[in-house]
Amino acid sequence: MIRGKVFAVTLIALLGVAACGGGEKEVVIGSKEFTEQVILREMMAALIEGNSDIKAEQKFLGGTLICFNSLKNGEIDLYTEYTGTALTAILKQEPMTDPQKVYDAVKDTFKQQYGLIWLEPLGFNNTYTLTMRRDQAQELGVQKISDLGSHKDKLTSGFTHEFLERPDGYPGLVEHYGWSLEKEPKGMDPGLMYKAIAEGDVDLICGFATDGRIPAFDLVMLEDDKQFFPPYYAAPVVRSHTLEKYPELEDILSKLAGKIDNKTMAQLNYEVDEKGRQAAEVAREFLQKGGLMTE
Repeated sequence: MIRGKVFAVTLIALLGVAACGGGEKEVVIGSKEFTEQVILREMMAALIEGNSDIKAEQKFLGGTLICFNSLKNGEIDLYTEYTGTALTAILKQEPMTDPQKVYDAVKDTFKQQYGLIWLEPLGFNNTYTLTMRRDQAQELGVQKISDLGSHKDKLTSGFTHEFLERPDGYPGLVEHYGWSLEKEPKGMDPGLMYKAIAEGDVDLICGFATDGRIPAFDLVMLEDDKQFFPPYYAAPVVRSHTLEKYPELEDILSKLAGKIDNKTMAQLNYEVDEKGRQAAEVAREFLQKGGLMTE
């Protein structure tokens, strides 16, 4: 009889603990290693916490495959990916230039093969771009990527490590355009890459179309005249299990759909990279100005 009472008391205590602490709603948002990703991570976290009772934990992860595998394995619940990156670097498919076809391809394959759901794109296309100092480009008469073939023996370059390895990066570019730089490109951190070209340490980098440092440093993006780079529209990618658990997430995150164009994203990046503001502050300010949150 005493044993039964002890069991009952223990069961009630355990249920009480579960009710108080075990039912907290939480999602984990990951990001890659560059500024834009951190801003978007902060933006999604603020949006979720401001529109629900779900706590959003944030994780700074690393490159594309680290983020993708972390999502696939359940270590995170969502992160922002780019359509062209998913198509070529993750799915290993040939580049395509039609934005809708690329989005449909990655959306369908991610859902069928991995149970990962692509939500609507945020609005901007952060495509790769080969970038030079404006004065040097004008001096050499370089306006498009094809023009670089005439100067391949003179130019020094600094590319991100991912760009040096990805099929939609330098290896594919060389094959597509039919030339390679005679001086071996340097592998560089994205942040150091812009500083290096601004100070003349390198002549050519793999810029990002939405990076605010391109206009700030008076750099020029070369025309991709042979249309090598696929579209890179950013969109939240979420585990289907997470959406089943918290179905309200889709409506919350969809508030950002189509709300950020290239110019806006470039300015947000500039605020952090060059003005030294905190990504969380910049993200919240954007949400407040857009009427997406009131706090």
